[in-house]
Amino acid sequence: MSKTENTHKMTIRLSPLTEFRLERDYRLDGSRSKNEFIERAITHYQDLLEAEQNETLPTALQSAIDGRLEMFEERMAKLLYKLAVEMDMGLNAVLDCVQVDDDYLRRLRSDSVRNVKATNGLLTFEQKAKEQDDVVEG
Repeated sequence: MSKTENTHKMTIRLSPLTEFRLERDYRLDGSRSKNEFIERAITHYQDLLEAEQNETLPTALQSAIDGRLEMFEERMAKLLYKLAVEMDMGLNAVLDCVQVDDDYLRRLRSDSVRNVKATNGLLTFEQKAKEQDDVVEG
């Protein structure tokens, strides 16, 4: 069954300007015919109307956003992996030089969790250095 067997013929009236623009633009989006262009235009407009009514995104826009988010997620995963490797190397280097007991590690973890929560994860090296200076001076 061909595509034309599934379609219905309609007559439309266009203003001269709209007809001129149709003739000029229908190939710009890859349409092979004016009919295909008009159908795509109608579908696009219907997507916009549905998005306004349902407060959802049109399929093409949602697909584009999902693609960008997937790229972002992959990039973040790679960066976090690299960061974890660097952290592991640094921790191993420090622990090779310093002996620490379990109680110290528990207190250190507890303090670190409290510090991160208090700063909402925006803790900087400079803040920690200033805290150390304040403790030494105090």
